[in-house]
Amino acid sequence: MLDKTSAATLAQAATETDDAQYFEYTSSANPIGAKLISRVPFRNFSPTLYADGETRVVPLDLSQELACPSPATGPGLCANFVRINAGDDVTIEPNATSQVFYAISGAGQVVQGDSVFPFAEGDFFTLPGATAATLSANATATLYYVNDAPLMTYLGVTGTSPRFSPTLYPSARAQAELNKVAQDANAGRRNRISVLLGNVNFPQTRTVTHTLWAMFGMVTANSQQRPHRHQSIALDFIVSCEPGCYSLVGTEVDEHGDIVNPTRVDWEAGMAFVTPPGYWHAHFNESKADAYLIPIQDAGLQTYLRALDIRFAH
Repeated sequence: MLDKTSAATLAQAATETDDAQYFEYTSSANPIGAKLISRVPFRNFSPTLYADGETRVVPLDLSQELACPSPATGPGLCANFVRINAGDDVTIEPNATSQVFYAISGAGQVVQGDSVFPFAEGDFFTLPGATAATLSANATATLYYVNDAPLMTYLGVTGTSPRFSPTLYPSARAQAELNKVAQDANAGRRNRISVLLGNVNFPQTRTVTHTLWAMFGMVTANSQQRPHRHQSIALDFIVSCEPGCYSLVGTEVDEHGDIVNPTRVDWEAGMAFVTPPGYWHAHFNESKADAYLIPIQDAGLQTYLRALDIRFAH
């Protein structure tokens, strides 16, 4: 006969096996192929979402399609538009490790802890996520903003130790660095004409934060950028373009390196769109003016994991 202690131990052991499951490998190792988990969907987000109206943060939310419990644009990232009317402010306080902002228009100020700095149109800035930040506008401001809060939600953790300090990338310097790349003698041979924003704290990944990658790129007039792919999701923002700019996106390339049965995404200045991980994508500019774009990705994390797997079509 079991004593009370033994009986309690057996009962506890039975409870602790309640959640255990076992799956045959070949039917379960590819949850996307088995339709157990959804693919990242294509989606465009119009600049009308922030063009006017009250001060607000607008999540570009695909959480229903992704079966995420909180706002998410990808499994690990949430993109947002922010509008701050002149004289207003907004508090940004996600459970995140990394936040990347691009000032679409206007001007204002950022306060996070002891850090206080101004921002203006064309500036980039990054903030760690462990402390609330207040963004105010002295001229009505709009921003594109990406954080890694969905990753934290999935992991069931809370950010406590910042990995970097608030960092400003002024518009004039970013544009000068991009112009330098564009004017290089080898620019025409490169797959992309772009600069990656970096941070001294992340020398291994050369990324803007330890989880996020931010790129400032251009597609010159009457040109195309050949297909490439990577395992990080890309949350692309179009800074400026003329009609005739677009992307082609698809899962395969043919023997010539062209995308097979592509989905076409026509660009509009101020829009954002999702390029799912693993998809080939190429950019085209059939206009007479240079076009500018900003892809923000979870490539900091993917690079550190040695899983980015970036490839270029021949």
